[in-house]
Amino acid sequence: MRPVAGVPGVDFTVEDVRGTFPEEIAIQPLDRPVDATIRVPGSKSVTNRALLVAALADGPSTIRNPLFSDDSYWLLDALARLDFKVHADREAAEIHITGQRGIIPNTAVDTYVGNAGTVARFLPPALALGEGPYRVDGVPRMRERPVADLVDAMRGLGADVGYVEEEGRFPLVVNGGGLAGGTVRVRGGKSSQFVSGLLMAAPYAWDPVVLEIEGRTEWPYVGITAEVMRAFGVEIEIGERFRRLAVEPGFYLAREYEVEPDASAASYFLAAAAVTGGRVRISGLGTGSPQGDLRFAEVLGKMGCEVELGTDFVEVRGPERLQGVDVDMGAFSDTMITLSAIAPFAEGPTTIRNVAHIRHQETDRIAAVATELRRLGIGVEEGSDSLRITPGPVRPASVRTYDDHRMAMAFAITGLVASGIRIREPGCVTKTFPDYFQRLDALR
Repeated sequence: MRPVAGVPGVDFTVEDVRGTFPEEIAIQPLDRPVDATIRVPGSKSVTNRALLVAALADGPSTIRNPLFSDDSYWLLDALARLDFKVHADREAAEIHITGQRGIIPNTAVDTYVGNAGTVARFLPPALALGEGPYRVDGVPRMRERPVADLVDAMRGLGADVGYVEEEGRFPLVVNGGGLAGGTVRVRGGKSSQFVSGLLMAAPYAWDPVVLEIEGRTEWPYVGITAEVMRAFGVEIEIGERFRRLAVEPGFYLAREYEVEPDASAASYFLAAAAVTGGRVRISGLGTGSPQGDLRFAEVLGKMGCEVELGTDFVEVRGPERLQGVDVDMGAFSDTMITLSAIAPFAEGPTTIRNVAHIRHQETDRIAAVATELRRLGIGVEEGSDSLRITPGPVRPASVRTYDDHRMAMAFAITGLVASGIRIREPGCVTKTFPDYFQRLDALR
């Protein structure tokens, strides 16, 4: 792991974020229902969009309440290596970035993205604006994750980008020279991050950029991208159901920007309220949020919880017994593991549909969830894009996490109710929530 190099004032490295974790953490069941008001860290999705847009803006920007984690670290590392002026201050909860109006200051740079999917998909279109060549690579798992749809679309917009080794896989080489613009079809079924990466670089193309996107019926993460771009002064013309997106040539305006709390991170604490029959209020996250993962609260409502959504909070009060649900989670699949982790305690089976794309994330999440639920003695039917979970007694077990932060955080919630749950390799939570287990323990 490499620290941010040569940037005075950047006060953390990825080792600082990771800290020291044991090989396994035992989760102790709660002896009473949860009753808490919580503010979770800033959104990973919003943080990395704001950081990249700020780097492309005209002048100095301040990002407040960013998420300091593995994923944001690797983007800061890349920006520093590209010679952007970056100052990250964890104590003040701020990151300062000086953009150069779409200019990439440095050339011939190797960037390393770890296992950060947002960084891997957001960087290449932005790097196409520079002189190059730039190399983008990550951990072995990143080399297994899809990228061909992004490369094909970049080439359609005139970018000079290719594969260093295997066709359709990282590492990539972006030779730079700019984006011509034009109209291109983008396949976003495997990851909507392809669309977001193209959009954020689009204002600096020579001609208007039009993306005709396919692969899904809902695009909540593209909506987050549109909100961040709008905050920095660039509008996206959005066609019906996000199927056509158009961006005119222009530039981002530097500004102060505050990152809202992470809805995915909030899901674990809302689930804790649901499964213990308690109450949790998440502050700072409400009706104005563009984050699709806030819809997890609606699912809890269908399971029998009382849900209140205000302008700046969401609150869940759990029932005496959860009810199983049948739900399409294609638009908010980051919370699919959270639902899976509490489904064993419901009355009746829970079916999760339309999540084939999560087989290509930090791990094959459908297979991983099915394997670990079976390890806990729970019946699971695994489909190509679905899971059906049959409730039953949860037996003690050590849950493997597959270096996937969401596996660790979600199955820790299972351990709040069932005895004998242990989480293997818990340090993976530093990808998005470094102090997760301390926050979870504070519920006691």
